[in-house]
Amino acid sequence: MYYYQTLPISSHSFYPKNLLPGAHLFTPYYPQTSQIKKMEFDSKLKSGFFYSAKRVSRSQLKTAKGAVFATVRCEGSLQDEGFYVRKCVELAKKAIGCTSPNPMVGCVIVKDGKIVGQGFHPKAGQPHAEVFALRDAGELAENATAYVSLEPCNHYGRTPPCTEALIKAKVKKVVVGMVDPNPIVASKGIDRLRDAGIEVTVGVEEELCKKLIETWIHQMLTGKPFVTLRYSMSVNGHVLNQLGDAVQEPGGYYSKLLQEYDAIVFSSTLLSKNLSSPASKEPGANQPLQIVLANDPDLSIQIPSTATSKVIVFTEKEISSEQEASQNGVETVVFDRINLALILEYCKRQGLCSVLLDLRGNFADFEEILKEGTELDLFQKFVVEVLPIWGGSKEVSLNIPENLRVKNLTSKVLGETVLLEGYFK
Repeated sequence: MYYYQTLPISSHSFYPKNLLPGAHLFTPYYPQTSQIKKMEFDSKLKSGFFYSAKRVSRSQLKTAKGAVFATVRCEGSLQDEGFYVRKCVELAKKAIGCTSPNPMVGCVIVKDGKIVGQGFHPKAGQPHAEVFALRDAGELAENATAYVSLEPCNHYGRTPPCTEALIKAKVKKVVVGMVDPNPIVASKGIDRLRDAGIEVTVGVEEELCKKLIETWIHQMLTGKPFVTLRYSMSVNGHVLNQLGDAVQEPGGYYSKLLQEYDAIVFSSTLLSKNLSSPASKEPGANQPLQIVLANDPDLSIQIPSTATSKVIVFTEKEISSEQEASQNGVETVVFDRINLALILEYCKRQGLCSVLLDLRGNFADFEEILKEGTELDLFQKFVVEVLPIWGGSKEVSLNIPENLRVKNLTSKVLGETVLLEGYFK
């Protein structure tokens, strides 16, 4: 179907009213001409995930009076590569808290401007994202473009190489969000695909893909778990031993944070009669391993009967047989001195990539750990909840050097509280 309308360029934008620059996921571009027709866009929701605009080609027609008109002909879907990689990231997030020690990965297969297959890596030991996406696409994968948030693997592990699956499916092109930092892979997957005659584009939405699996990348490059500090503070800068309203409920930042991390370290006072064990309330969430710091081994530790994750108590003294019996099968690890390096080494042996250090309970339990963590650069990230409270104890200090620098600081308003997130330099 063709539409004709004379519009002077000087008074009209090349963008439809509902598609101004920056207001959508992509920016259409049209060659300059002296006249341009009214553009019509299809806003029908595709696959429940994206809106598409119709690609246009142009030609000019002259009327008897010499007026110039432009014609527009629909030729297919106009979507940039970044859009589909962002879609991969959203798919990958469906497995938050389930893939460790593997990374979260998403993949979509696109043909003729339409998503014909999609998938994500659900759990370590299960097929990778590319395999699920190719299964979903079936024969439509041939001559299609595969988008994947992380470079496809090219080695045999618990699953066959994804590169071979893509080659066998006869995809035409592969767009990769980021190169895999794993030395076993590290561009070998990209090289294998290119050797097979498949076009490969690398580094699309790279920072977003790195953010998705930042804990796994850190563990892969350093051999150490990624450590995040979390604490609450008043508006006048004092540390608080509490959480904001509803943050532990489904959808609350604290509930989601617990779902994301492999382990949480906290004071034994949280397991006293007055406080509760940290647990994510996200639907189907895998609970983090609970590491309890018990400087006072005589403190009665009450494990909730509904606890769904393993609990390990780290202490510097042997506990009594009566106390051990009351802990309902809780593992106890005795150190000469509790320190963060030993805790992280324990987590590493357990195959854990990320640790959340939750500064609640008895702050004395964290003094040496905080000092050690900053001196040895063992902390990577911090999450601070600022509560609408004026107060707090001046006696409590985080024992962190005042000249410690941070980067990439962001803030988010959550009801009456403000959430600050950032990284240590």
